[in-house]
Amino acid sequence: MQSPLFNYTEQQTQDRYTVQNPQLLRVALTGHDDVLARKGAMVAYQGLIEFDGEYQSNQQQRARAYTGEGLDLMRCHGQGTVYFANLAQHVHLVDVDQDGLTVDSAYVLAMDSSLNHTVVAVDSQYGISGSGKYQLHITGRGRVALMTSGQPLMMQVTPDKYINADADAVVAWSSGLRVQMQAQTHSSGVRRRRGSTGEGWELSFLGQGFALVQPSEVMPPQHANIGDGVLAQFGMGQQGAHGQNQGNVWN
Repeated sequence: MQSPLFNYTEQQTQDRYTVQNPQLLRVALTGHDDVLARKGAMVAYQGLIEFDGEYQSNQQQRARAYTGEGLDLMRCHGQGTVYFANLAQHVHLVDVDQDGLTVDSAYVLAMDSSLNHTVVAVDSQYGISGSGKYQLHITGRGRVALMTSGQPLMMQVTPDKYINADADAVVAWSSGLRVQMQAQTHSSGVRRRRGSTGEGWELSFLGQGFALVQPSEVMPPQHANIGDGVLAQFGMGQQGAHGQNQGNVWN
């Protein structure tokens, strides 16, 4: 049998993580620690591999229940190679160091089991809900595979150059950055959501690091119950500062 499909054979490499193609991740488990992956993300594997549901602590379960942010993970261990993918999204590898990584859980495909992840609240001077309100803080040393809808933009943040990005397009950022959630308004349009531009809430990044932005916006924000109309715009929903979550905090 002949076909151009035979050009898409597996890559031969000794690396633990390999981007097989822009939408497919190859992970070698032989001689390495376990890998944690998004539930249901396995598309193929070779060798003797076992998949187990990852235990969630009581704190992680409470965080997921209150914030909607969290990871549904499976633990992959054994001897062999596993291939992961999710909705044909683009896959990118990030090495996490002492600075840590803050990321929307919707964009995590896999990561080293040695890494830790906790839910954190992003500062909001308006107490609103959105994709930037609660995020995952990943710490330790290891590698994370992130996903984006299309090819992303990596924006460098320096003390003399801060970055603003649509809260629904931001995927991840350096945990050392100072972050504020805001909406640009002016005196004649304070009652309108950015006037008639169609733009919504933004994340503002200050300090030294990076912010990863994808060419796609998730609307409405994932896992957020923010109400309708004006309620959604001014934080009046159940998860807004004027609803059940007074003060934009989780504990």
